[in-house]
Amino acid sequence: MYMTEQVAHSKRARLVEDLAAHIRAGRLTRGDRLPGENQLAARYSVSRGTVRSALAELQRRALITTEGGVGSFVTFDGVPLDQGVGWARALSDSGAEVTTELLGIAAGGEPGVEEREGPLVTVRRLRRFEGRPISVEASSLPAVGLLADLPARGLVDGSITATLRAAGLHGVGGEQWISMEPLDDAAAALLERPPGTPFLRAVRVTRSAGGGLVEHVVSLLDPEHFRFHLTFGEQR
Repeated sequence: MYMTEQVAHSKRARLVEDLAAHIRAGRLTRGDRLPGENQLAARYSVSRGTVRSALAELQRRALITTEGGVGSFVTFDGVPLDQGVGWARALSDSGAEVTTELLGIAAGGEPGVEEREGPLVTVRRLRRFEGRPISVEASSLPAVGLLADLPARGLVDGSITATLRAAGLHGVGGEQWISMEPLDDAAAALLERPPGTPFLRAVRVTRSAGGGLVEHVVSLLDPEHFRFHLTFGEQR
């Protein structure tokens, strides 16, 4: 019995990872209909029960949606996220339903960051994808020029990118760190998840040509909706 269950689990895992790889690589794109249960069962030499279990896992990962009596369809968009316009704008431009809630703009920032970089003003925002919270971020900007009055003025066109441009700040490079951390009670309440749920924690520092701070962003990201791709060396 143990060996039979182990083999079934292995086949399910192979089916899940193979379909997930096709979706993430763009060979199956948003809106595509997956082959039917019978076709998948024959192709992967598994039972229909294993197929249904695999499809349920893909749906849990937000890669597909299954409609009873109709079939399973890819929902993963696979859109490359352009830092120049921001990931929310990139997803919106692709047709995804992304909304941004401004949680507040206040003077100050993380003590350690403010100590190194000088006075800051911080913008906190919550992002929703098709109604479900998937990220919360705190963007700290140098409190100089018109940015010093940001809590009273508000963002230009509701956009940090547009606000920085209006302030004459342009990022040319920087650094980013990615780690995994459990949500504390406050973040869990905002993101509508149980406390302790693992989320990606991304810290991105963008600097100007002169090395000055343009933006320091700390984001908590739902790992089911975000992945990071690093390239290095010569690309062919």
